[in-house]
This record gives sequence, C-alpha cells and structure tokens, in this order.
Amino acid sequence: MASRGLKVLPSGRPGRGRLYVNLPDGRAVAWYDRRANRISVLADERREEILTVLRPYLTGTVAIGPPPVPTAADLLRLALPPDEDLAPNRPGEELLGELAHGSAGTRARHRLRQELMARQRMGEVLDALAEVEDWRVLHSVGGIADHLIIGPPGIFCLRTVQARRQRAVVGDLLLAVGRTGPTPAPRTARLEAAYAARALSASVTPVLAVVDANRLEVTPTLRDVRVLTPSTTTPFLMNTPTTLKPPDVEALYATARDRRTWQ
Repeated sequence: MASRGLKVLPSGRPGRGRLYVNLPDGRAVAWYDRRANRISVLADERREEILTVLRPYLTGTVAIGPPPVPTAADLLRLALPPDEDLAPNRPGEELLGELAHGSAGTRARHRLRQELMARQRMGEVLDALAEVEDWRVLHSVGGIADHLIIGPPGIFCLRTVQARRQRAVVGDLLLAVGRTGPTPAPRTARLEAAYAARALSASVTPVLAVVDANRLEVTPTLRDVRVLTPSTTTPFLMNTPTTLKPPDVEALYATARDRRTWQ
C-alpha cells in the first residue's frame, strides 16, 4: 500500500511481524510492531502521512512515538534496500515464477506443482513459528534453502522433499521415493547447510522435510541430517535445547534476510 510516496512493506509473511513505512528510495520513516501494537516514528514531520498509510493495518489502541534505542539488528534492517530483502519471499517463490512464466511441458509443470505444494505445506508449519516470540523464518533463500529457520535452538536449513503419498527411505547419502531412482538429497542438505554456515558465520543444522509420505524410513546411522515431517517439525524445534539469545536471533535474521549475504 502507498500514500503520497510512502510504501508499507512487511518484515516477513504479510500480516505478521513488523510493517515498515518506507520512502520511495527505500529509507524507513516508521514501523508498526504488531506484537507491541506500537508505531515507532523516525520522521515526526510525516506523522500524519504515516498514520494514514498504516491505518488499514491498525487494531485497538496503538501507541505512537519515537523508536526505542535501536539494536544492531534494527540498524541493519533499516538500511536494507527493499529489493535486497528476502523476508517477503513466499514458500516456493522460484517455483511460482517458473509456473507463471516458464515453458515447461505438462509433466514438468505437474511435478513443479507437487513440489510447490510441499513447500507451501512446510511453509504453513514454519510460519506458525513466526507467531512465537524469538522465532524467525525465511523462505526461498537465495537458491540455497527452501526454508531457513532461526530461533532459540539455533539455525536450521530445510530442503523439502515431496513424497507423493509413497514410501520414502532416507539413507546416509541417498533418498528414495517409491520406485523412482534415488537422489542425493541428504548430501545436498549437508552442502546447503554448510554454505549457510559459512555465509552466516554460525552453526547450521541440515534438515530434510519429507511431505506426504505414506511411510517414512530413516537409517539409524543418519545422525547429522534431521529428517522431519509437517507433523514432527514444530515439536522437534520447540523441544530442542536453547543455544541462541533473542539478540543473537535478531542479528542473524537481519543478516540472513539480506540477499547479498548469499551472493
């Protein structure tokens, strides 16, 4: 939404988290914190314009005033150009583009739709974590991760697998779905997590998220790659011991959402 040159952009999935009010050049003049129900104003001379553009999003009694002393993560986020921000990405963002503008044949498009549904299913599960304080989620991260989750237990790099209601067998190196040939999904998950660890200068856990399997078998020797399903993801993440403090989560999220981090 825009008003007299101001634009409202979400800091994550629309309808959740903060909403930033930006000038056409990308500089923020205010943000609305939904959890705190507070508008922090950086340009007081534009207060009325800011209130006008945010009004459709406001609920209840909203506090308004100057921002609290910004953290390092806040400063990084405010300086991030909108075109470089990965936070608004939807699950399967690149697949949506291929389906809308690609020239794939009928079979390939059917496969893309199945993969998209799997990523969207996992996206719904992970976005629910965004409602929980101190959890941050990114989708379609720079061609590196289908999903990236940052929270108190650490950083998790997810590769999503569509099992198509068939038996899925995950080994140390390969994953097989039904009668199709095995793929090196466990190895790919490790490589993606290793790349993310280098980019973020932090430890990252590789995860295979298997969607729609009618039976899932995981070799007991596979210990470095977590294998999850939509129903086991939230219990696993919520019960993993804490390793990061809230400021660490915010700082890592500010770095991860910058597209330039992954180039």
